[in-house]
Amino acid sequence: MKSIVILCDGEFPRKAYPLYLLDSADVVVCCDGSVVKYLRYGKRRYGQERMPEAVVGDMDTLPKAWQKRLEGIIVHESEQDDNDQTKAMRYVLTHHPDVKEIHILGASGRREDHTIGNLGLLMEYTRMFELGDIRIEAVSDYSTAFPLTDSCELHVGKGRRVSLFSPDNSLTIKSEGLQWPTDAVVFDNWWPATLNRAVDDVVKLTFSHPSLALVVLD
Repeated sequence: MKSIVILCDGEFPRKAYPLYLLDSADVVVCCDGSVVKYLRYGKRRYGQERMPEAVVGDMDTLPKAWQKRLEGIIVHESEQDDNDQTKAMRYVLTHHPDVKEIHILGASGRREDHTIGNLGLLMEYTRMFELGDIRIEAVSDYSTAFPLTDSCELHVGKGRRVSLFSPDNSLTIKSEGLQWPTDAVVFDNWWPATLNRAVDDVVKLTFSHPSLALVVLD
């Protein structure tokens, strides 16, 4: 199973789980200026820099000196229709068609606009790319977020905090195993299905129709 980390230029992880994902990844792809943090992290943790496979982006946050030093692994995409996270996703799916898991780190923190945009893009990727059974998620020190497109059962563990988001205000998501059922929730804003909690180990979600949704777990 090939596990790939896309490291964005938000808040660099500090807790054990996201760092485990970073350390154990088969491939690391950095978005623009995040490569500087990654190389410094490697030097602190291992006594030497660990190079990513590629640095992808428009290079607006990577100083010229670093660009020159890393020119052999830089994938410079200057177009502005997609952000660096999306460019890195495209790179990964093109160069690693056998990937099974994509963990996006550093997608949140520092700037709220980037955080909202990056998390929203997780849902969009299910339409933009042929993901098949590829698992994608954004992991930080505080949460794990991943997209859904249809009814499912989530093995989250009793007591875990669960929030649901969707850009589709015609979607109804019936739930079992949550403290506050979501059956009557109208997804016409960001907050209506947030701050819930699992009362069973397994949460069952039933979509009224295939659509886009985002789950955020603590």
